[in-house]
Amino acid sequence: MKDQIAELSTDRTPGRAADRSTAWLASVGLRPTRQRLALAKLLVGDGCDRHVTAEGLYDAAVMAGEQVSLATVYNTLRAFCGAGLMREITVDGSKSYFDTNKSDHPHFYWEDSATLTDAPAAELEILRLPTPPAGAEIASVDVVIRLRRV
Repeated sequence: MKDQIAELSTDRTPGRAADRSTAWLASVGLRPTRQRLALAKLLVGDGCDRHVTAEGLYDAAVMAGEQVSLATVYNTLRAFCGAGLMREITVDGSKSYFDTNKSDHPHFYWEDSATLTDAPAAELEILRLPTPPAGAEIASVDVVIRLRRV
C-alpha cells in the first residue's frame, strides 16, 4: 500500500498539475469541486497513468493535507468511472482498483504486494471468445493475470 501512495505524487510545477486536473474533469463535464480537484491532482497531476485503491488514494490525500473522507474518495472514484475518466478493475470479486488508463489492456496482479500493474497488451492473444447468450453482446473482456514471486 505504501508503494501505491508513493506513486501518487503530482508534478513539481503546481500550476501544471492543477491545469491537468482541471482539464481532466472538464473533458467530461464534471464540476470541479475542491475535493474532486484534489483527488484528480493526485491521480493525473503528473500526467502518468496509475492504478489505485480507494484506501490508497485516501491515504495519499491525507498525507497531502487534504480534508476528505474515505466515503468521499469512494464516491468520487465512482463518479470518475461513471464519467468515463477511469476504469474499475475488480480482483477476487471484492478488491477494486481504479485505472486512469482507459484503453483495453491486460493487468498483472501481484499477490505478495496486492498491487495491479499493466501487462504488455501486444503479448496477449485471445483467439476466440464464447458466443454470448441470445439477446446479449460482449461489452468488454478484462484480463487479470495473477503473479506470485518465486
